[in-house]
Amino acid sequence: MLSSSGKELEAMVRSRLFDAGVRYTPGRARVFRLMEAAGGPRSAAELHGIVSDDLPLSSLYRTLMVLSETGILEKSHGPEGVALFELSEWLRGHHHHLVCVQCGSVEDIDFEAGDEQVIGAVAERVAATRGFRAKGHRIDVEGICGECAA
Repeated sequence: MLSSSGKELEAMVRSRLFDAGVRYTPGRARVFRLMEAAGGPRSAAELHGIVSDDLPLSSLYRTLMVLSETGILEKSHGPEGVALFELSEWLRGHHHHLVCVQCGSVEDIDFEAGDEQVIGAVAERVAATRGFRAKGHRIDVEGICGECAA
C-alpha cells in the first residue's frame, strides 16, 4: 500500500508517462514502487533479485530504459561502471551519494542548506570559468562504508 506521498508521486509518474504517450503498465508500476522504496541508486541485477519471479530480466531492462527515457529515472554509473538507476530529482529531490569503492553500495545523502549553497556556488563559479552555465550538480563521495571497514 502506497503512502499518500507515494500516491502523489505515482500520479505524477502516471501523468508524465501519459504526456510521453507511454502506458503505465503493472510492470512499470512495480519498478517505480521498487525504486521509490530503494532509498538510493540500484542496479538492474539488484532489482531483478527482488522481482525475479514476477518480471523477466529482459522486461526489467526495457522498463528501466522507458522510465529513464521519460525522465522518471536517472541513470548513473557506480564505481565499477555498473549502470545504476534512481528516481529523478523532480520526484526525489536534490541529493548526493556516498559510494563504497569496495562493495559498490550507494547511499543517498543530503547536505545542510548552507553547505548545499556553498557547493552550488562553487559549481557555478568553476563552470563560469569555462564559459559554461551550470544547471545543477551531483556529488558522489567515494570511500569505504562502515560494513566494509569493520
